[in-house]
Amino acid sequence: MTQKLKDILTGANNKDFATKNGTQMHTILRHVVVDDIKGNCGANDIVEIIEKRPDLRPFFASGVQTEVSIAGFVNGVFISRRIDRLLINHDKKTIDFIDYKTDINKTEFIDKYKKQLSEYCVLLRSAYPKYQIKGYILWLNDWVLDQVIC
Repeated sequence: MTQKLKDILTGANNKDFATKNGTQMHTILRHVVVDDIKGNCGANDIVEIIEKRPDLRPFFASGVQTEVSIAGFVNGVFISRRIDRLLINHDKKTIDFIDYKTDINKTEFIDKYKKQLSEYCVLLRSAYPKYQIKGYILWLNDWVLDQVIC
């Protein structure tokens, strides 16, 4: 088999793995709640990770919205997206959101991801013009939370 064919097959296998893994992780994380008062729910291993992370805990508290659909115009083009975790604080007029990524190589698609999150910022800003908005990528391979400038 030629190297080019091997590269194509490896790329297809990697893409299939990433898609399958990403879908599974989204399904698992949709049900995770870490709440000292109401109790925890979801996969125990993930709950344990989040319990130890003060930066992640607010995103997994009771009442945080998951897989929130949002749509509107960005640069004159209508887009429809889904935000993985959305935390709105109406008292403080802040919005924080997370987008999960399963990549091991964080640099390979970072420009694409930054563009995606900037679209979320534009859509949220149009719906909540007086709110401060912050977006984050949560890298699921190592649980690093990186802020993306809105």
